[in-house]
Amino acid sequence: MRLSQYILPTQKEDPSDAQVSSHRLMIRAGLIRKEAAGMYAYLPAGLRALRKISAIVKDEMDKAGAMECLMPELTTADLWKESGRWDSMGPEMFRIRDRNSMEYALGPTHEEAFTALVRSVVSSYKDLPVNVYQINTKFRDEIRPRFGVIRSKEFIMKDAYSFDIDQGGLDESYQKMAAAYRAIFDRCGLETIPVQADSGTMGGSASEEFMVASEVGEETLLLCEKCGYRANQEKAEFKRSSSEFGEKSALTEVNTPAIKTIDDLAEFFSCDGKLFLKTIVFVADGEPVVAVVTGDRDINEAKLKNYLQATDIEQADDETVVAVTKSSVGFAGPVRSEAPRIIFDSAVANIHGAITGANKTDYHFTGVEPGRDFVIEEEADLVEAVEGDLCPDCGEPMITRKGIEVGHIFKLGKKYTESMKVSVLDNNGKAVVPLMGCYGIGVTRTLAAVIEQHHDDSGLTWPASVAPFDVHLVGIGKGDEEKAAIDEVYNSLISEGLDVLYDDRKLSPGVKFADADLLGVPVRITCGKSYFADGELEIKIRKTGEQSAVKPDNLSKKIREILADHN
Repeated sequence: MRLSQYILPTQKEDPSDAQVSSHRLMIRAGLIRKEAAGMYAYLPAGLRALRKISAIVKDEMDKAGAMECLMPELTTADLWKESGRWDSMGPEMFRIRDRNSMEYALGPTHEEAFTALVRSVVSSYKDLPVNVYQINTKFRDEIRPRFGVIRSKEFIMKDAYSFDIDQGGLDESYQKMAAAYRAIFDRCGLETIPVQADSGTMGGSASEEFMVASEVGEETLLLCEKCGYRANQEKAEFKRSSSEFGEKSALTEVNTPAIKTIDDLAEFFSCDGKLFLKTIVFVADGEPVVAVVTGDRDINEAKLKNYLQATDIEQADDETVVAVTKSSVGFAGPVRSEAPRIIFDSAVANIHGAITGANKTDYHFTGVEPGRDFVIEEEADLVEAVEGDLCPDCGEPMITRKGIEVGHIFKLGKKYTESMKVSVLDNNGKAVVPLMGCYGIGVTRTLAAVIEQHHDDSGLTWPASVAPFDVHLVGIGKGDEEKAAIDEVYNSLISEGLDVLYDDRKLSPGVKFADADLLGVPVRITCGKSYFADGELEIKIRKTGEQSAVKPDNLSKKIREILADHN
């Protein structure tokens, strides 16, 4: 491809709204252009890289026995209502009506659609297992799109769905997909961290996320360097201490005018936040519920939601808090509470002499004793694990890292097949409900993650497997004769089956070299003075900066060796 005839609008300055490296470099290198908030157009070079990632995904999925389909991006509301997710998916789902007032959704995911498809084509255990997938566009109305294509309203995703006759079959399908995912990310040049994850609105019994470590990652990972335990913060557990803390004392009501926050209370009472009991009111599936945790911890809403087996949960508004606690916001507590249901974090039972809201405006209790001043009827792990917490498996302190999710696999079980009435006959002629798995990869997010891991101060440093081109040929020639000689080199590389971007523009060598570094194609070939004088081409490896001279008859071989070594 001749650069003089190619759309590659590079720019020297970072875009003002770009916060992360992948967003900055995708704009500057001419890979994407912003259409609107959370919506991007892929320019030719960006699309080439995206398609190479898609090709790797397709190849590994095909190897694993999955069959490619292509589903409508517009999905009927009837399917979502069958599964019960029409309301629970929330405002992130784009809902529309046609001219006949029929309801549809722009697919944020396709569990329902694929379940309905498989329901129409399987009837016997002999038809299973089935694993079907697509690479298609998804839509989610993100409240705050950010980080370029890492969190956008429209994105490309590979989603696969397995259907098996029994648990053993589901386990096998799940492990095949886990292995395929590791191969996909390895071939894309990505270092990933597989972690245990919460299944969220997808449902199911088990899930695993594939994370790319990044300082701009939106998820926090808890890692044990000794035994290999890995989980995201929504899912992470930790080993609890059985030691009691605090000192027993009499229950005392203390006037605390307008003092509500844990920090202000800690200053007022001159004590550690661990001695406070935070009482937080939630609404779960329309019903109020109160959670109580120690003041030094943040509540984990995913854990509370899972404990309650709720479809939807959110923190209560001020009006609901006042109605449940009979006090102003900031003064709730478990002592003499009239709340219909209270869930306590496991650490609360070990506290003595605690401080908590008195369910009375401008008052707190001190000297609070579990068992004496309130009864713990429901107890669960409700808080987020943090750095330094002990690994639940081996007891060693865990570390935290930030990560970007690029893939997620789930064991869904019967969540969709049961609600959508899918059944097949087993070998005894008995109707059984198949077990389902779900396996997603954010293809556009994977592209951004590759760039997050592969760049330097000058620009991109693509792995060869997903680079938009194999070779960036920089021509520096004067007059028709020299330009014709450079054209011969270009045509020779093309004939060897290499993807070549040929910079034939009438610009200075400095501008051409800067653009070559910015775009980051793995191999740069300079055809200039040395070639015309000595018959040697200059070859530069973008990732390492290593340069050498090579004769034309050895050029193709040398390039392929570099590409093989620099994935």
